[in-house]
Amino acid sequence: MKIGVPKEIKVLEYRVGMVPAGVRELVSDGHEVIVETNAGAGIGMMDADYKAAGAKIASKPEQVFETADLVVKVKEPQLHECAMLRKGQVLFTYLHLAADPKQAEALVKSGCTAIAYETVTAADRSLPLLTPMSEVAGRLSIQAGAFALQKANGGRGVLLGGVPGVSPGKVLVIGGGVAGTHAAEMAAGLGATVTILDRSVPRLRQINDIFGGRVRTVYSTKQAIDTLIVESDLVIGAVLVAGAAAPKLVSKEHVKAMQSGSVLVDISIDQGGCFETSRPTTHAEPTYVVDEVVHYCVTNMPGAVPRTSTFALTNVTLPFAKALANFGWREALSRDPHLANGLNVHAGHVNFEAVAKELGYDYLSAADALKAA
Repeated sequence: MKIGVPKEIKVLEYRVGMVPAGVRELVSDGHEVIVETNAGAGIGMMDADYKAAGAKIASKPEQVFETADLVVKVKEPQLHECAMLRKGQVLFTYLHLAADPKQAEALVKSGCTAIAYETVTAADRSLPLLTPMSEVAGRLSIQAGAFALQKANGGRGVLLGGVPGVSPGKVLVIGGGVAGTHAAEMAAGLGATVTILDRSVPRLRQINDIFGGRVRTVYSTKQAIDTLIVESDLVIGAVLVAGAAAPKLVSKEHVKAMQSGSVLVDISIDQGGCFETSRPTTHAEPTYVVDEVVHYCVTNMPGAVPRTSTFALTNVTLPFAKALANFGWREALSRDPHLANGLNVHAGHVNFEAVAKELGYDYLSAADALKAA
């Protein structure tokens, strides 16, 4: 099989879909890997490194898309990349379609087979290809929030850890999943006063055990959000409904009630955001202000640390990429129902129920798509 690795073109996105070690694995399995020139430059992996691993270097993205049977990326394809996709071609990357109707329409129109990292599952119902980026985003959210809290950056001028004789900053984390837990770990490590909201009592118990009581756990209700939002210096939105749009848990009225210079960091922005006032931003212009509250809503947060993020991501995507290459997408998905859960679009149909429901498409299950194929 021919596997293509194009250079990422989203604003200030430096990650790459495959590192040279992955290329070597696939070439050793008898496949041909085509990597766009400078695709790995953002993480210090040069064309020579890819050539040494056995890759062929393409000078233009068109050459990658035209040649490849399987395209491996990091971020969702931009619209002109979607236009280069074709029927029978497999795309393996993050998609987040529920919050991106234009991309969904373009993928449906292309006829390609699009498998989303974020909906591939594991036996324990976790999301193994989303987990490493959730870990990175959770940790980064505190760094970004601490920076935004500085007065020169529009914040309240609060040091999260405080100093002797001065109270530490208050951090509210909405969502106790992977991203929220890692955000809480970073915030607690800095010495902040941390509260985690979640709607799963078993998960709250787990978090309490993890932190040994160093963070406060609260069952998430509208009243709890009403009370905690107004006293918080930094609020982290880390809510996830796999494949679906994030629920809006923080309203415009909540934002108006917050203290001037408070900061909101919306990790859920890839899925539309969990704050009503959220809108996507980039690393070039990461923040904006609504009602004197600073919003950080970068849609590719892990791209700020592309080397760490790329290695963390490709560690978990490589086995699945190998399966797709070695067996072809039909057999690979038939062998592995967890990989089959990643099928979002195939041959003009939407194959993930939450996406179909959110965007108004007819739903064709992955099982039925496989039978039809």
